[in-house]
Amino acid sequence: MSRAPGIGPVSEIPGADEYGVDVAIDETAVEDALAVSPADVDPAAELTVARNVFVPLTTACRYTCTYCTFYDPPGEASLLSPDEVREVVEHGAAAGCTEALFTFGDDPDERYEAIHGRLAEWGHDSIHSYLREACEIALDAGLLPHANPGDQTREEMAPVADLNASMGVMLETTADVTAHAGPRGKSPGQRLHTIETAGRLKVPFTTGILVGIGEGWRDRAESLLAIRELHERHGHVQEVIVQPVTNNDRWRGGSPSLASMRRATAMARAVLPDEVSVQVPPNLAPVRDLLDCGIDDLGGVSPVTDDHVNPEDAWPSLRELEDVAASAGVPLQERLPVYDRYLDDEWVSDRILAAIDGGGPPRTDYRFDPAP
Repeated sequence: MSRAPGIGPVSEIPGADEYGVDVAIDETAVEDALAVSPADVDPAAELTVARNVFVPLTTACRYTCTYCTFYDPPGEASLLSPDEVREVVEHGAAAGCTEALFTFGDDPDERYEAIHGRLAEWGHDSIHSYLREACEIALDAGLLPHANPGDQTREEMAPVADLNASMGVMLETTADVTAHAGPRGKSPGQRLHTIETAGRLKVPFTTGILVGIGEGWRDRAESLLAIRELHERHGHVQEVIVQPVTNNDRWRGGSPSLASMRRATAMARAVLPDEVSVQVPPNLAPVRDLLDCGIDDLGGVSPVTDDHVNPEDAWPSLRELEDVAASAGVPLQERLPVYDRYLDDEWVSDRILAAIDGGGPPRTDYRFDPAP
């Protein structure tokens, strides 16, 4: 594949050729991104937050990333039953949540015999088929599903897209890092393919980068530029998360410094189009020290469930987040898991639009009122 001078070939991103991802990284754009500092971006005029309930559908995962405590090995992995899903989402709805955040490891491989056997007992041939049933349960409870099912093909994503207000997967990095190594390592090309698949299916999407897993500054710039190119092609990326890795039972490599997080956050704000929100998780990063770096969203925070992906890092209370916004002199607004600009039948299904119409007005008319 030929490229203009100064533009790197798509093969520079590991796995891009294998998955048919055509993303060109312009050298000048990389240099511009690397030159960004916090002084080059403006603070946001407001902060947003979503109130969600965390639903860890399964802890089975074909990957074995060295920083992740979410996945369990075969024989130990959990799979929530329909009754358990219903109990969790009804609890969330009663607490005023609007989002059911479905998280689970990427499609379990053949090692997870018990998981596949249980799915078969429930009439499903895959975790993706079961996800549709789980989304139906959430909608029946009055919540809007936002699923993060890892890498997905078009055949896996399309059958659940109409029951999701939005979906997501972390790109993490376009670099080939040892934290992803091994016979079941993640492929950046496959991650990018999933993000592009969402764009082609007109699914509002959340993605992001993981800071501190062995990638360098150039890798961070290239990752953000790859996300930008896919968004400019399809218009579907609603927010990008800048997430630091943190120490846990499996990762003792440390977290990125505050200076690194400030620079990475500012880089994201400068690289991404204005309409794409930049989010930093408030339970993982010192958000007060990042408010001047361009973040405008604090992600999903649950008043009723743990962050099952980062169980050692408790959510701040919603009142604490009000204090964060007040310290910056900006309002805190509650949002839905799908951003306002996607609230039409081009981007979300009639089922989701009906659920929103029946569940109250969208964020622009919603007065933030933290739960006691």
